Amino acid sequence: QVQLVESGGGLVQAGGSLRLSCRHLGMILSVFRSYTTAWYRQVPGKEREFIAETSSTGTTRYGDPVKGRFTVSRDNAKKTVYLQMNSLKPEDTAVYYCHNVAAPGYWGKGTLVNVSS
Repeated sequence: QVQLVESGGGLVQAGGSLRLSCRHLGMILSVFRSYTTAWYRQVPGKEREFIAETSSTGTTRYGDPVKGRFTVSRDNAKKTVYLQMNSLKPEDTAVYYCHNVAAPGYWGKGTLVNVSS
């Protein structure tokens, strides 16, 4: 059974940094290497928002609110995707989820990031 497990969230002051991790437990390495993993975030009462993704070729893409501040990367040997978040702002406060697009599509349970002003 495949499980995506996020970690690394917490409370940080504005201007600070956090690094989130998304481990892909139970996923076959060849599958992990072949599919895109993305990060999303959600604030209560709002739709889930795309943040960043890394593809099987290492190509990355970012949502406009985080361009230049966040960096997504992957370690295939560890079956883990990271999200380095710098210059954090209070509006980055949200629950952050990772999502792997391999069928049927996998989501983690999320990790809370709280940025204080």
